[in-house]
Amino acid sequence: MTSHTARGFASLAVHAGQEPDGATGAVIPPVHFSTTYAQDGIGGLRGGYEYGRSGNPTRTALQAQLAAIEGGAHAFSFASGLAAEDTLLRAALAPGDEVLLGSDVYGGTYRLLARVLGPWGVRLRVVDMSDLDAVRAAVEAAPPQIVWVETPSNPLLRITDIAGLAEIGHAVGALVVVDNTFATPALQQPLALGADVVVHSTTKYLGGHSDVVGGALIVNDDALAEKIGFLQYAVGAVSGPLDAWLTTRGIKTLAVRMQRHSENAAAVAAFLEGHERVARVYYPGLSSHPGHALAARQMSGFGGIVSVALESGEAARRFAESTRLFTLAESLGGVESLVNYPDAMTHASVRGTEAAVPVEVVRLSVGIEDEADLLADVEQALAR
Repeated sequence: MTSHTARGFASLAVHAGQEPDGATGAVIPPVHFSTTYAQDGIGGLRGGYEYGRSGNPTRTALQAQLAAIEGGAHAFSFASGLAAEDTLLRAALAPGDEVLLGSDVYGGTYRLLARVLGPWGVRLRVVDMSDLDAVRAAVEAAPPQIVWVETPSNPLLRITDIAGLAEIGHAVGALVVVDNTFATPALQQPLALGADVVVHSTTKYLGGHSDVVGGALIVNDDALAEKIGFLQYAVGAVSGPLDAWLTTRGIKTLAVRMQRHSENAAAVAAFLEGHERVARVYYPGLSSHPGHALAARQMSGFGGIVSVALESGEAARRFAESTRLFTLAESLGGVESLVNYPDAMTHASVRGTEAAVPVEVVRLSVGIEDEADLLADVEQALAR
């Protein structure tokens, strides 16, 4: 495979894993739908392919692309973000092991650990990962096997010092996992900052068009990669060929999309921060954000997610149901703008837990539409 290591991010996103088809010269590699592959004699595999679960050329191309844009040695593509997380946890943990989890995370991650892997014997503790002193105290009190963080976090946009967290985790032999879904590798490179594993819901910004569900893991460690690869094959939650191709197509425009997402989100955040009906705006691009300086050092942009606290839970619900351009829907990271009420939607599964989201909070996934139209929609929704 052609080396892409010296190229810039946007070039890697377009070209890594995307060599023209050898047989026809097609600039866009074909989608391989075959579930099985002819063998040249028993065990004589062409390119290592035998069966669609163990390998598919379209998925291979996506995994090469994912590894390149995250600066990792190995990448694995899955049928969903949670499938990727589950595979990593199975690969790295045994019954009795513990995960130290950020207090502000996607509700599905908390649910997976607490309700699926908890009965299997995996223990869970929660801490504010943006407070390294609190993390250090928690780690020293009882060393976990995994330290897991989202930064920026979902949905309160807390910022964690990845290099600092890696130092704390590695001091006790813990695996440091960073969910990079919100920032994407276009804005943040966790492996370069010391993380061991990067997790993605590729459904979000990497796919980028709200039309494909997927997940990914990117690692450097060969031994961990071997365990993940075995479980990817043995458990089988792989991305299908069309899903892989759609994700690859989305990644090719990631650099320009994240720039536009960030510009629009900054404008929306600035408008909201000055509004009399808004109690608080969560956006790391604002100088008022407690993690702003760290985000400016650690990221090359501030992303497309803005969360906002209204006067009450009722006000938040009314706002979420009053937007017109922002569509009321779960998920995030598509080219279209979405509004979500986490308490009753994406984070309903963590109600009543230490990871619960305040009822007055609304999350905005700011798309790539015209800035003036976005601001007008937010303004009319606040008025209503």
